[in-house]
Amino acid sequence: MTATSRRHALVVTGALLALLAAVSVSILVGPAGLTPHGVLLEMADRLPFVDVESGLSRRQQAILWDIRMPRTVLGVLVGAMLAVAGAAYQGVFRNPLADPYLLGVSSGAGLGATLAIVGGGAAGFAGVPLAAFAGGLLAVAATYTLGRTVGGVRSEVVIILAGVAVAASANAVQTFFMQLHDDTLRQVYSWMLGRLTTDGWSEVLVVLPYVIVSVAVIALHRRTLDVMAVGDIEAASLGIAPARVRLVLVCVATLGTAAVVSAGGLIGFVGIVVPHAVRLLAGPGHRLLLPLSLVTGAAFLVLADVLARTVMAPAELPIGVVTAAVGAPFFLFVLRRSREVS
Repeated sequence: MTATSRRHALVVTGALLALLAAVSVSILVGPAGLTPHGVLLEMADRLPFVDVESGLSRRQQAILWDIRMPRTVLGVLVGAMLAVAGAAYQGVFRNPLADPYLLGVSSGAGLGATLAIVGGGAAGFAGVPLAAFAGGLLAVAATYTLGRTVGGVRSEVVIILAGVAVAASANAVQTFFMQLHDDTLRQVYSWMLGRLTTDGWSEVLVVLPYVIVSVAVIALHRRTLDVMAVGDIEAASLGIAPARVRLVLVCVATLGTAAVVSAGGLIGFVGIVVPHAVRLLAGPGHRLLLPLSLVTGAAFLVLADVLARTVMAPAELPIGVVTAAVGAPFFLFVLRRSREVS
């Protein structure tokens, strides 16, 4: 085994251990008094042909299976999807600062959620995830339509600029409705700052299919992403259609992002921080970058959620505040490093 292979093996092992530790901390930390021994026995008791006594009370079992576990699994799905989508965006656009919200997903989702919340009553608030999902997809569709009209979707720069324009328009409309219905500002901002509150397993079951499909399609294009890193002309000479690949990857990454945003709100910086951190440790090759981003992104967001619900306990800090506190300094580090390299 070469030195590079050993280093990669250590990085992969470390990422998996970090995810295991993050999940364990997320399940155990809190006022319910759950113990590692009791949780392990309770999980073993749910296996087929296994019958053991965990020692957990009915209340503790309900907290474990209906609150802690769904929230932790949702954090894993959201963090993994945002990180993989960020790696995919950075690959197809060859832009180290690209993230899952690049094409207006966040602005469109925010507008959709705002319209659902100001729609009134419990029915409006219950429709927030669906409205956010639809708003994110419509924003990206508008971005691509505008990009095709202006530049024929031949340049990633045109698509990015179109995304900026669509995001600005969606933000303006959102601000207008927020001013008209200022009594809903607290609900709107609570959703926009991100949260992983769950109602049992329903959110997990809704998000899971989108995450699986999106991650699978992106993973199948890992070698193509490596080829596209050299440029569109070179990639085309090797038999790859850059515009088609870019459209496919942006669509599936956006689909997964819109799904997790609809469940968790606008959680920023994960798609920038995680792929860059992995790239610094394991190199730019997507064969390793994508799975490591998935595992590391999941661990990062689960730990951020633990901080969000414990720092100001019994109150809960928006998880977007925690990720921004970590992501903003890292963003500045990336800018400074890029300047030094150039």
